[in-house]
Amino acid sequence: MTMKRRWLLLLCLILLSSATPEPAWAASSPAPTDATEKAVAAQRQNLYESMQTLTGVPWTYLAALDQYEKNSHPQKKKTAASTLISIQVPPLVWTGINNPDPQDLIPASISFFGGIGRDGNGDGKADPHDPVDVLYSIASFLAAKGIKEEQIRERIWDYYHHPTAVDVITHMARIYGKFQTVQLHERSFPIPLQYNYTYHNTWGDRRGWGGLRLHEGTDIFADYGTPVLSTSYGYVELKGWNRYGGWRLGIRDIHNRYHYFAHLSSFRKGLKKGDIVKPGDVIGYVGSSGYGPPGTSGKFPPHLHYGLYKFNGRNTYSFDPYPLLKRWEREAYLKRKKSKRKRNRQVQASSSSTMKWID
Repeated sequence: MTMKRRWLLLLCLILLSSATPEPAWAASSPAPTDATEKAVAAQRQNLYESMQTLTGVPWTYLAALDQYEKNSHPQKKKTAASTLISIQVPPLVWTGINNPDPQDLIPASISFFGGIGRDGNGDGKADPHDPVDVLYSIASFLAAKGIKEEQIRERIWDYYHHPTAVDVITHMARIYGKFQTVQLHERSFPIPLQYNYTYHNTWGDRRGWGGLRLHEGTDIFADYGTPVLSTSYGYVELKGWNRYGGWRLGIRDIHNRYHYFAHLSSFRKGLKKGDIVKPGDVIGYVGSSGYGPPGTSGKFPPHLHYGLYKFNGRNTYSFDPYPLLKRWEREAYLKRKKSKRKRNRQVQASSSSTMKWID
């Protein structure tokens, strides 16, 4: 082991030793605090960046794969490793499919049988319950064919054997790369609060145009040209025309969720597939496009169709966005109220200072 690696491993161990044994977000109670979440996120990012220095794999891919695992298997039993990271390598993948000892911790024999388990912390064991060993093993697996994006994508395919998983993890990595942090928790209601709009729960309602089908979203009625905002940090996966949705956008976030915005009158100028957006960014404008060939409009009142889809590692499915919309709307009102109070305090402080000067 080189001196450089020894120092890096020591750094990893120091970071891990400062972590709480069972973070609040991993327990059923009490509710996590912002300080706890930020501390755990900072520890994770430090670990990702240490592994990048050690293996050459960009930390954004390690963060994306870890978050992907957390999103796909939220109910998995927590292990010592998953209190800090969520990657849980299947036993046969860790030790090797032909290994006679499924609990093998010896790096040399694991390697002999084609397992991916590696000793990351220098203790002589490849422990699937040690977060440093797990992350080092995954990073080494990803780096086996090179550390360019296409080479890493190929290794993600080798691990998951699912094309959607490859794209989701890649797009999440690009989001992390854009903002250079894993702490991307802000959300936004899709319509600015100062505009007139109305909505209720329409998910699951029947639709008849183009054949009997269920409505996979919530309709938010607003005037033509009302700005439509990105609800999350995300990667623009889709932009264009669909005969049902008209002019529409699809944005993937870091939680394996796909945000679908349909019936737009137009897109934000310059917005293109592959762009990275943040909550509150204008992405388009309310319209009534759809239900016909490209350019069809006016067959129904102007509104935004907002849909949410989840990829669980195997399938993509629609789920009701209404509860989240209500939460984001409430948070937006509270944020605006807080901002207004802050401005009022600043005005009062400025006025008080001016009066003292006059006196």
